[in-house]
Amino acid sequence: MPKLRLHNFALSVDGYSAGPNQDLDNPLGVGGLGLHQWVFPTRTFRRMNGQEGGDEGLDDEFAARGDVGIGATIMGRNMFGPVRGPWGDSNWTGWWGDDPPYHHPVFVLTHHPQPSITMQGGTTFHFVDDGIHAALEQAFDAANGADVRLGGGAATIQQYLRAGLIDEMHLAIVPILLGSGERLFDHLDGGPVGYECVEFVSSPSVLHVGFARTK
Repeated sequence: MPKLRLHNFALSVDGYSAGPNQDLDNPLGVGGLGLHQWVFPTRTFRRMNGQEGGDEGLDDEFAARGDVGIGATIMGRNMFGPVRGPWGDSNWTGWWGDDPPYHHPVFVLTHHPQPSITMQGGTTFHFVDDGIHAALEQAFDAANGADVRLGGGAATIQQYLRAGLIDEMHLAIVPILLGSGERLFDHLDGGPVGYECVEFVSSPSVLHVGFARTK
């Protein structure tokens, strides 16, 4: 059966997945860029951005897993961009330029209707305004038997955790303190119950923790 998987989701030691005050200059919130310093040098990240070389090893292995067997992605509106409220005449097409790194259908959760946006390289952003279950159904259909990757941010992951819909999670715990922002393990109402830790390994840069759903 196809799975809903979370990969390479970075957390600070104090549990934050983004810093405060997300805007155009700080897409991950103030200080949030530090959460992803571990992945930037990897061969996988550099290849994704059209660059050569890069580090191999444990961090690269985890970074690469996030693309294996994935046919569609789901993300929250905050991950897609800083636009809030009705879309209006916004021409925003995401943080990733004309050729986003997904290369498959991406389903963006929103409360406001918006036509799909087709980008270069096979990425099309579809905007789903009727909830997480509808987005997941559409993503599985689009993935055509492959797995679906869950992006972020924290609020989106919390919704799928509360509903018991995430099959696998990989968290990358980074040795920094953010102090404020968005915490992943808040507002879950028992959502993490039923998961077991199946991986717990560390590189010099980050602690990789894997969870699988047991029921």
